[in-house]
Amino acid sequence: MADHSANAIVSHYNKADEASRLVTGWFQLEQARTQELILRHIPPPPGRVLDVGGGAGAYALWLAKRGYQVHLIDAVPRHIEQALAASAKQTQHPLASAAVGDARKLEQADHSADVVLLLGPIYHLTERKDRIAALREAHRVLRAKGLVWAAGISRFASLVESVSGGFFDRPEFAAILDRDLAEGQHRNPTDNLMYFTDAFFHRPEELAAELAEAVFEPVEVMAIEGPGWLARDFDRIWNDQQRRERLLALLRTVEHEPALIGASSHIMAIGRKG
Repeated sequence: MADHSANAIVSHYNKADEASRLVTGWFQLEQARTQELILRHIPPPPGRVLDVGGGAGAYALWLAKRGYQVHLIDAVPRHIEQALAASAKQTQHPLASAAVGDARKLEQADHSADVVLLLGPIYHLTERKDRIAALREAHRVLRAKGLVWAAGISRFASLVESVSGGFFDRPEFAAILDRDLAEGQHRNPTDNLMYFTDAFFHRPEELAAELAEAVFEPVEVMAIEGPGWLARDFDRIWNDQQRRERLLALLRTVEHEPALIGASSHIMAIGRKG
């Protein structure tokens, strides 16, 4: 990853509060569905989990509470500080460790983890060779039959969100959107945090192919939010238990539908080490 991208990503997360993002708006659906897809395949605790690029620890802290030994690695120092502060409040179930690190060069030993989460690095590593390096590192540290969860952002996320949000025709956004659709390379030269930061946006088949190149056996490739992130008056739906469960049930029904996976904001690929 170029120094420019690395600096842009750290700068973005020093301004945007990743620690609170998943408890607001439709990001709550992202969190609930990601948790569901993790629980679908993760072996029961105790087990050793590496949450690589895990931000401020939303999933690491959650899994630690469930009895897993969780080690958090992230490239943004602020995220590690936030995670350690939150971990100190989980006195019965703290993180096993949290440290600044690089998904492409993990310090963990070979065959030392049961699970690796890559819920951020695969879209923030803008060069394919770097994404493959991160996936191969996950493969290296996993024990036989260990699992990796790799999240990508859909190639069409900017298009869908900007049309839904009514900002697709803003002049300063046009070049961003055009490049996303043409190349999957997302760059934000503005100071508008809503336009995100340096990333690569995947087609579903590209994400699956990258896991295969890193010698993972396929388990599932699916939409995380599906079309649910576009729901009108999302908070009202989410705060109504019956409507929330109905929405989640519908999203499970279409999570593998090829015609809809790309309409999701995020895509999940799960692979197994042979």
